[in-house]
Amino acid sequence: MQQELNVNQQYLASIRKVLTGDVKTVDFDKDSIIKAAQVDAASVNLSASAEDSLLREKVAREDKYNPLANTGDLNVVLFAPVKGTISEPYNPEDKHFAVDVVTVKDAPVKAVADGTVIFAEWTAETGYVMIVEHRNDIISVYKHNASLNKEQGELVKAGEVIATVGNTGELTTGPHLHFELWSDGYPIDPTNFIDFE
Repeated sequence: MQQELNVNQQYLASIRKVLTGDVKTVDFDKDSIIKAAQVDAASVNLSASAEDSLLREKVAREDKYNPLANTGDLNVVLFAPVKGTISEPYNPEDKHFAVDVVTVKDAPVKAVADGTVIFAEWTAETGYVMIVEHRNDIISVYKHNASLNKEQGELVKAGEVIATVGNTGELTTGPHLHFELWSDGYPIDPTNFIDFE
């Protein structure tokens, strides 16, 4: 209450200064404004440098696989599904749209965000697979699990245990989690949003 009273008193004091003309003005050099307005636009070189062109090309290639790069409305906190060491990083050039995270067998696999399980089945190539749909058209994929704790259609909370790390499927190389992150049908590098270590 006292703080609110102090704020109101400061506000009234500021208004009194304005009404009585007791306001400090800012002095500036008018010539600098005139000089800036007289710059000949034709004499300014606006062409891209070689370095700028190379950087733009690199960013365009990366953005091809990262549709979230230009969206300002993404405000999502993603939890690490497991903690461990990345044995194979995200590499879209080799069509590896995931990170492989080595950790101990039977470690809990957690949902990265609130969502709905849209797939929870066994596949010959990747063993027990869980796919969760989240808000903002984000999908997370968890492969090579030893077991699944949720079924298709169930709701999950961020950080909730949904599976256990395994070594299942024909394409496995040992106990690890093959983790994918997708947005609007495009793969995203999970390490841009999640710290696995």
